[in-house]
Amino acid sequence: MALIDLANPTRFLALTRRLMPWLVAATAIVLAGGLVLSAQAPDDYQQGATVKIMFIHVPNAWLSMFVWGVMSVAALGTLVWRHPLADVAAKAAAPLGAAFTFLALVTGSLWGRPMWGTYWEWDARLTSVLILFLMYLGIMALWRAVEDPSRAARAVAVLTLVGAINLPIIKFSVNWWNTLHQGASVVRMGGPTLDRAFLVPLLVMAVGFTLLFVTLHVAAMRNEILRRRVRSLQMLQASRQPA
Repeated sequence: MALIDLANPTRFLALTRRLMPWLVAATAIVLAGGLVLSAQAPDDYQQGATVKIMFIHVPNAWLSMFVWGVMSVAALGTLVWRHPLADVAAKAAAPLGAAFTFLALVTGSLWGRPMWGTYWEWDARLTSVLILFLMYLGIMALWRAVEDPSRAARAVAVLTLVGAINLPIIKFSVNWWNTLHQGASVVRMGGPTLDRAFLVPLLVMAVGFTLLFVTLHVAAMRNEILRRRVRSLQMLQASRQPA
């Protein structure tokens, strides 16, 4: 099947119906393995057992930006390529991105309390991630505020592309400003600085959470397609009823 065939919602539903059991199984296996490795990881000599919050916090922080990137590609699909499933992908991704960003903020606060002595600081990294969370909420509100789906899709696409400016700010905030947040320790020039005992569980958890996003995103897209079909049938039935 060519990639362009997925532009057909019926073919997309048929393909994802076959893929969903495999995605669910892969997600469960990788996450379970990641949790076992995380539990077996040693305590840090400075942070103690609190370092294990990293195995939840970092994947959620990564996905908070990755999901907005997915929405940005979908926005281009809506505005430039007119892909029929682009706005479906964007709408399905927004609540998931909001959830991952919220978890990143909460776990970051829990991790920050013993390390920094406070749950929150108006530091460049924390503030830019909070802005990202508010942008997700704004995207979700815009979808609900505009009744016409095509107009809503175009408006959301423009706002998404404008909001993508925040992604490099989040990524490089620790380099551009003097912040409490530590610098990059995994994706960096010169290679990771984490010890293998922490790096391996972290990477497995990152893959597991990414698979979780893919699984939930595909399921949400399927639900959105079916919801739109039901809405179309209801509108067709209403138009045929005598006045």
